[in-house]
Amino acid sequence: MSLSAVTVLGVDRPGVIAAVTGSLADCGANIRDSTMTLLGGHIAMMLLVSGELDSAELLKRLKVPDLVISASAVEARRHFCDEGGGLAYVLTVHGPDRPGIVSAISAVLAEDRGNITGMSTRLSGRLYVLIADVELPKDVDVAALMRRLAATGASLDSDITFRPVEPDLL
Repeated sequence: MSLSAVTVLGVDRPGVIAAVTGSLADCGANIRDSTMTLLGGHIAMMLLVSGELDSAELLKRLKVPDLVISASAVEARRHFCDEGGGLAYVLTVHGPDRPGIVSAISAVLAEDRGNITGMSTRLSGRLYVLIADVELPKDVDVAALMRRLAATGASLDSDITFRPVEPDLL
């Protein structure tokens, strides 16, 4: 069984996700992990799929018009916090738009081996909003990290919040 990373980019329209996932199913590919979003009127999809076809054959058989699709072979990996049960946080940034916001915030997190596992950004008028899911190793000094994030936010003229994820109750 092979594992492939499939990326899709194209103009958004109704049914595009159904077309892509239907074509994958027709190839016998099983979606193991995925993320899909709109970026400025374009659909952007990243999917990790498994199946009998290698990535080159999968790419040949994917039939969805007007989309840019790529497929690459990848190895299965464990997430870096899976074994030790890292700490889950949500980070939000609100402030004026300017170059370097994502770079500055991600650099502060990386200093403490923080891993951004999901992120979305939006520009609404002049307000820039960033929301990120972050995993930290258990041994991180969260209070010190929060102070560095606050200082970075101040230098960007932005408000930053960093809070633990509340566990879902079923």
